[in-house]
Amino acid sequence: MHEHVLNLGRDGADRFSRAMPRDELAGLLRFSEAVLDGQSGVRLFDREEVGAVLGPGGSIGRCARAVLGATARPVRAILFDKTPDNNWAVPWHQDRTIAVRERHEIPGFGPWSVKAGVVHVEPPFDIIENMITIRAHLDDCAEENAPLLVVPGSHRFGRVSARQTTEIAQAHGHAACLASAGDLWIYATSIMHASERAQNPQRRRVLQVDYASEELPGGLQWLGVAGLCSAD
Repeated sequence: MHEHVLNLGRDGADRFSRAMPRDELAGLLRFSEAVLDGQSGVRLFDREEVGAVLGPGGSIGRCARAVLGATARPVRAILFDKTPDNNWAVPWHQDRTIAVRERHEIPGFGPWSVKAGVVHVEPPFDIIENMITIRAHLDDCAEENAPLLVVPGSHRFGRVSARQTTEIAQAHGHAACLASAGDLWIYATSIMHASERAQNPQRRRVLQVDYASEELPGGLQWLGVAGLCSAD
């Protein structure tokens, strides 16, 4: 497994080294200590503390707007904490669900689910293809510490059957998204990705944020993050 130089348009992923200012990184580190409390992951929907960095004035928000335009806003966020005690693997997959405020029966949307008390739904895949995901690294992530793995170019494959993901990843090869604290990785939400168990587990905190720029149809509303779900 090797690190590759990736390009967002060509490969579906790109690294922005040291993109987070020291004060934003320090603030997110303090925030992570306050909310994680030994958990491997926490969903962040109503936490105003992250609003500044995710909004248009923050480093993460600015990167999102540079890709999606001025209407980009955070629609889902999860804070992960992989440690020696919480060391897991995630198989090859595509992210296919979105978080919404309430359920509305609309053709093409489903199945529905509830995660941590929040309504989720699988939308038509073109909605996923128009989103991006940003991973803000709060700790260094070397090759032995379970970096995100992506299949370059797979954001153009369309919706892939779950049964085919491993086979496709093996056929097309993958890249490791290594990072230093303060780095941002931006990738197409539709890209195929995975994560292995850390070989030499160290703490690896990542704030993962999905961004969208379009409204949902039929009365559906993005749940959003920190009151930032509405477009300007």
